[in-house]
Order: sequence, then structure tokens, then C-alpha cells
Amino acid sequence: MSSAVDKKEVDEKEVLFHPELLQKFDINGPRYTSYPSADRFHSDFSEQDYVGALQRVAKLKEPMSLYFHLPFCPNICYYCGCNKIITKDHGRSAKYIKYLAKEMAMVTKVMGAQGRIPVTQLHWGGGTPTFLSHEEMRELMHHTNEHFELLPGGEYSIEIDPRRVSEQDIALLAELGFNRISLGVQDFNLAVQEAVHRIQTIEETQAVIDWSRKYGFKSRSVDLIYGLPKQTPATFKETVDAVLMMNPDRLSVYNYAHLPHIFKPQRRIAEADLPPAADKLDILSNTITRLGEAGYVFIGMDHFAKPDDELAIAQQEGKLHRNFQGYSTQAECDLLAFGISSIGKVDDCYSQNVRTLDEYYAALDAGHLPVLRGLQLDQDDLLRRELIGELMCQFALNTKVFASDHQIDFQDYFKTELEELKDLEQAGLLEWRNGDIVVPIKGRLLARRVAMTFDRHLRESQARGTYSKVL
Repeated sequence: MSSAVDKKEVDEKEVLFHPELLQKFDINGPRYTSYPSADRFHSDFSEQDYVGALQRVAKLKEPMSLYFHLPFCPNICYYCGCNKIITKDHGRSAKYIKYLAKEMAMVTKVMGAQGRIPVTQLHWGGGTPTFLSHEEMRELMHHTNEHFELLPGGEYSIEIDPRRVSEQDIALLAELGFNRISLGVQDFNLAVQEAVHRIQTIEETQAVIDWSRKYGFKSRSVDLIYGLPKQTPATFKETVDAVLMMNPDRLSVYNYAHLPHIFKPQRRIAEADLPPAADKLDILSNTITRLGEAGYVFIGMDHFAKPDDELAIAQQEGKLHRNFQGYSTQAECDLLAFGISSIGKVDDCYSQNVRTLDEYYAALDAGHLPVLRGLQLDQDDLLRRELIGELMCQFALNTKVFASDHQIDFQDYFKTELEELKDLEQAGLLEWRNGDIVVPIKGRLLARRVAMTFDRHLRESQARGTYSKVL
């Protein structure tokens, strides 16, 4: 369902950045790569629950999405909150590939697959996926192709650390079927790089961009992080200008979430080196202005894209979605996730794998899928997931269509939420237009805050300490 309102109703001259709103509503909250968010997963969700979901979705014979978590990194970046393994030992990754193959075989067997399962989206994340040797990459894709068929026109992406790849690596990835790359940059300023233990030059990053064009990749995305130690508005502007010279198709500008009580590497970052709140706002404001001048469209949250990019087109057509990798052009297809800590979405369930190699290997050796925890969604969860997805992707919800689709009285069902929305409406974060809830341009950086109003689990717990700031 798409409930996007007529784009002509929106005044495109309106300003996206409103510092007074950001300061007032910058609270901790979920990123809504899923609803309910992953902190609601629980250990009562069992392997058998996951098996049931796999068997239900297998009957639909619809194309699927695949995610592989490749956790190995040769060195640590202090800001990183990913589940990673710091090593230079390729014996560990070679073994891991064999167990990924074993997990794929078990999953497809449970699904009763007759032939290969069609796939329209695949993503290798990490960690550093390009830690793998060429032999290991070929082996993993070989096993993937044994069980799955990557359909023409799909989105096949991989996260790249520009410090760790050669032209031969990019050529191989193209040969294996990848057509999109996401490059980690974060910041080009040397003082910032030293403070986060990640030294990376403009030249080696540009080389990867050039190689990706040479070998026919359809899209390049660059990831930046604002709020890192030693950053200033002036230095980050230099980074943004350098990235724009590379002409990527998409940019992600993430807010650094300093949570050292959760992520141990962040304890090596001196809090005194973090930019003050006023500087962070300036950095964000300057970046939004600069990207707008360069012709990039604000997609949502922290994502920007060229107007002719598939993300921007999908949003215009009301076909944009969110999943665990962020915004996606693919239909809301089921996601099979493989490897440690990976999270899948199958039918009405989320399932997360165990977090350590030892647990992962032991489960598979014992003939069990390595399920750690998960969640089976009830009807209310499914309804709210669709609603929050519409607000996050389209910035609008047609309440009449939504109520009809779900056979509810919208005003009665969301009585509590609609009362809470009044404060946000008064502040300008949302408007009512002919029964549609619309997040105007001035509220779009805070669409996450509007979505939080409809989060029943968040209301019931009010536990926000483990979330990052909205901005």
C-alpha cells in the first residue's frame, strides 16, 4: 500500500533544517529499520518458530532478499558499533564460509526448496566483507548460487573499506554479480581519523570510485559520520566537498552515537574531543545546505540521493521501503539473514542469530539453525509496522485508505496517539491535509520522532537509554 500524498502539495522551497525544532525534539529513539525494534526481540522465540515462518513463506514462492554478515576486520575503528572480529587470520574466515554454506543448506532444506529460490536483493555487510580472499569470495558466491537465483535487475550490494581493496578486488566483485557498492569514509580530516583509529586518504577512496565505474557498477554510496572527535564545521565541510567531487549516487550522513557503555571500543574516544551540540548542529546544517546545492534529494533519516537515483524515484512513486540495511528500492520482500548476529525478517517474524563464532559453529554442527532470539508479530505489530514505514519513507499517511485496508476506526484505534500528536502538530512536525497525516519538509529530519508516537512497545517501556539520538 502506498499512501503518499500529492507531491505538488508540498512547498519545495520550504527549509529542511530548523535548529530550534532539532534542539527541542532531539531525544533518544529507534531508527526503525524494523518495527518492533530489535531490543524487543526475546529468547522465547525458538528455532521452531523460525522454521515455521520459513515454511509459511516458502509456499508463496516470492523473490527474497539475502543478507550475509561477514564480521572480520584487520583493525578496529573506535567509533564502530558493529559485531566484528578483529583478526588477520584467514583461516578463521575460510572456516566461516564453510559454515555459511551449511546454514544456507539447512535453511533451504527447511523451506522444501525445489530448485533455486529467486532473489532480488543481496547484501554483504560486516565487519569488512572485502577481508575475504578472492577464493573465499568465489566460494561464498558459489554456495549462494547453489541455493538461490539472483534475478536480473536486482540490487546486489557490498560494503567496501577503500583502504583494503585493489582494482582486482573490484573487478572480481563485478564478475560475481555485485552492482552496487557502499564506501565507508566517515571523515577525511587526519586529526579526526587519528582520533578514531582509521587513516584513509582521498586518493585511495577516489580510486575505488573510479574502478567501480570502470567495471560497470550501477551505483556508488558514501557513508559519512558527523559528531566524531576533533570534528569542526570547517573540517567537515572540507570532507563533504571532497566527497562531492567524487560524484557518488547516494550519501549517508550518520550521527555518531557515543554509547561507550554498550560498545567497548568507544571507550578509547575522549568525550572531551567530541564536538559540542552547537557545532554538531552547524555541521548538519552546512551539510544539508551543501548537498542541496549539489542537487541531492533528502530521502529520509540520514540518506541523500541524486534525483535520478532509484531511491529518489521509488520515493516519488510511493514504493520506498526500509529494512535492516536502511532505505531500499526493493518491494517489502522477506529477508533471509546468514552468519553471526544477523537479523532476518520472514513472514510475521524477526529472527536473530547467535553472536559468537563458537555458538554459531556449535549450533550448526548439532544440526540446529543458530537462532538466538526473535519476535513473532501480532496483528497490532503488523499494522503499526506498515504505518511507521509509510511515515518514514513517504512522510505521509492516508488515514482513510489505511483504516479501510486494516478494517479499523482510525480515530478510535489511535485515540491515545492522536492526542499526543497535537504537540508535534503545534510545533510544525506534522500537518493534517484532507485526512492525511503529512510530515512537512520542516519536520522531515524528525520524522523518526513522529513515528515514535505510534510505537506501542516504546510507550509501554519508555526505555530509551539504548537508542541513539534522533539527530
